Amino acid sequence: MQAKHLKKTTSEWVFDVINTLLLTFSLVIVLIPLLHVIAQSLSSPNQVIAGRVFIIPKDISLMAYKEIFRSKLLLSGYGNSILYTVLGTIVNITMTILCAYPLSRKDFLGRKWMMWLFVFTMIFSAPLIPTYLNIRNLRMLDSLWVMLLPGAINVYNMVVARTFFMSTIPDEMIEAAELDGASDLQVVWHLVLPLSKSILAVLTLFYAVSHWNSYFDAFIYLSSEDKLPLQVVLRNILANAKMIEEMADATVEQSQRLALVEVLKYAVIVFGSLPVILLYPFVQKHFVKGVMVGSLKG
Repeated sequence: MQAKHLKKTTSEWVFDVINTLLLTFSLVIVLIPLLHVIAQSLSSPNQVIAGRVFIIPKDISLMAYKEIFRSKLLLSGYGNSILYTVLGTIVNITMTILCAYPLSRKDFLGRKWMMWLFVFTMIFSAPLIPTYLNIRNLRMLDSLWVMLLPGAINVYNMVVARTFFMSTIPDEMIEAAELDGASDLQVVWHLVLPLSKSILAVLTLFYAVSHWNSYFDAFIYLSSEDKLPLQVVLRNILANAKMIEEMADATVEQSQRLALVEVLKYAVIVFGSLPVILLYPFVQKHFVKGVMVGSLKG
């Protein structure tokens, strides 16, 4: 026998309508600027400079993107950002799991004191100048390691992972694996990680986005132009109109070059945001579950 559908009360209808309107309004607020930037980057420079483009491209042109791929500086920055993001995320996930799992075990001696030490670093952190001097003394300036090691672990993400392990993986299951002769590393690799796909997807997204958008560390600690990540390159380009003009084809007339400069500004924004936009659909099904489960209790 099929259950009868319960009729919604007036208050429930009002709530649904208001909720739908608010969500639609939020969607429009977020979507319009994105569509505006994309439309500007895909439109003819003449249409953009004349102010005729809003959210729909006019006289579609890929000229700006062609100019981007001619720039060795941008391509080098793109490659560096991918390298820093991939290696940095691997380091982050490894260090986070190695810290979160022991701290989630009730039989880990001194775990409360260890947890307080981690929390202490969230409250108090070293200023920029002592940090810079420390990194200089470690001889990590202008190297790959300065982009990977100083931020090897995020304490907040570690706490989320620890909470996930405590609330999701039963102690009895871990004890059974240990009775069968499994070491701690085997328990983590063969039991904990396969049951933690949701939180791993969330942490991967958090860390990857953080690395991809990071520019301050590179701006402070890197001096070689060929080691700069994309965000620093984009910052330098957008802050220097002359660099954008130099990216434009030398065969183009001066008036066309000025128009192309405006389109290039929008194109480099899309160019820098694309990887994160492409990454999110692959982890979105785990995103809400991982965040909610990881924040149920501490």
